Amino acid sequence: MAVSGVSADSLRDVGILDKERIIAKPGFNRWLVPPAALAIHLCIGMAYGFSVFWLPLSKAIANPDASCSEMTLLSALFTTACNWRVADLGWIYTLFFVFLGCSAAIWGGWLERVGPRKAAFVSACCWCGGILVAAVGVMTHQLWLMWLGAGVIGGIGLGLGYISPVSTLIKWFPDRRGMATGMAIMGFGGGAMIGAPLANLLMTVFKTDSSVGVWQTFVVMALIYFVFMMGGAFGYRIPPAGWRPEGWSAPASKSTMITARHVHLRDAHKTPQFWLIWAVLCLNVSAGIGVIGVASPMLQEIFAGSLIGLPDLTFSQLDTGQKAQIAAIAAGFTGLLSLFNIGGRFFWASMSDKIGRKNTYFCFFILGIILYAAAPTLAELDSKAMFVLAFGIILSMYGGGFSTIPAYLADIFGTQFVGAIHGRLLTAWATAGIVGPVVVNYIREAQISAGVAPGPELYTGTMYILAGMLAVGLIANAFVKPLSDKWFMSDAEVAALQAKTAAASAGPSGSFGIGKGGLDGKAALACAVVGLPLLWGVWITLRNSLAIFG
Repeated sequence: MAVSGVSADSLRDVGILDKERIIAKPGFNRWLVPPAALAIHLCIGMAYGFSVFWLPLSKAIANPDASCSEMTLLSALFTTACNWRVADLGWIYTLFFVFLGCSAAIWGGWLERVGPRKAAFVSACCWCGGILVAAVGVMTHQLWLMWLGAGVIGGIGLGLGYISPVSTLIKWFPDRRGMATGMAIMGFGGGAMIGAPLANLLMTVFKTDSSVGVWQTFVVMALIYFVFMMGGAFGYRIPPAGWRPEGWSAPASKSTMITARHVHLRDAHKTPQFWLIWAVLCLNVSAGIGVIGVASPMLQEIFAGSLIGLPDLTFSQLDTGQKAQIAAIAAGFTGLLSLFNIGGRFFWASMSDKIGRKNTYFCFFILGIILYAAAPTLAELDSKAMFVLAFGIILSMYGGGFSTIPAYLADIFGTQFVGAIHGRLLTAWATAGIVGPVVVNYIREAQISAGVAPGPELYTGTMYILAGMLAVGLIANAFVKPLSDKWFMSDAEVAALQAKTAAASAGPSGSFGIGKGGLDGKAALACAVVGLPLLWGVWITLRNSLAIFG
């Protein structure tokens, strides 16, 4: 008997992780796939929250002589007698996103061949295994092990886990491409909201006179994440080739921006459209990630005493206790930006289903230019609420850029290789991770060197330059056009690629009964398993951010 084009005999020769094993059977509910993707993204999203470990690790050796102020970065990698500096630990954050982009680009094609389950399994092994290696690094006080474990091995897991659901969700939700990818990629933005407070709780539990509790926290979190990521990996199913939701047919295209054909991975990067979209993502992310990097000091230096009811005091006039107060409030601002980042991933991606991907990016760039240009005026007016709202909207569009881009790629290049193409495009993220913070930090340092005191004027030039970057992105987006016919694969080539997942037979609608309906009991339970921890993280963030408004 054949099931979705794969015989029972052939399944005996297929491994449990292989692509042929996860072709959905008739009756499967497609709404089980987004929670599976979300389970993985919520775990790897803790990469955003790893800074919660820096201060405890910088005091891992309880000895006043362990500061070793003359230590170089090279000696810090191998020392067992000196405490690490926060700057030395911060390189792990850089490694995360460099290896995320590189692994997604290198192994995106492999992912398309082997399917999302095997890729997610490898991602879980790398991410959780890397954290365990980092735990050994903490136990032995070897920074190079932390870099290798969390940064390199974990970074590879980030890349594979990030792109594993993209093509799967787009194929399951041809009617709601943006919404589907938005649901999953929302989790990457939300991972830190769960992971950071969880890490603080665990470090408090494990802390002793001789240990800061970090390596134990690493072990527990790695085990928790492995269970969740395995649940996500084994929850993945792929639809048979040619499947579409029952009763749905692709509407007559009102836009030539959405293709029904497919571009091969080997050709996608040869098109000008790929590099224009690369620039669109890079410039949008560069502006947003630059703000994320200075969000806390920016709020403190701009509003200073007004954050604690002393509007006449500048940042330089505050005493140590007052600076500690506004630092806590600024932490709430950072958390609030995380909420906008997460919400924007779902909102803007869903909105793009209605207004189109290109128009969505026009909104990002036009609104962003206006808000960045208005930010110095809002700061001068001492309007905290409007300033926070402006940057909340900016960060929502930063997150929305990530979740909208897979659907943009599917519209232009088709769905056959969209996961792998998306992986290659994520090199734009790695580039933005360097460009954005460098631009913002360099300008800030230059202003300070020129004698500009901490205050609104310290960031005025930065805001205008970020607005200019978005203006370049606006132009790049305007040049994105439909591909010419020469780039698309022939029907025979597509059929050969889809042979392993082709359905044995098709009814009139081609639905096979798969994906019918919405949230049944099983799907609702799966959503609750990933949704409740996310809601807990949202609550913690909201509670902490209320301090901004007194």
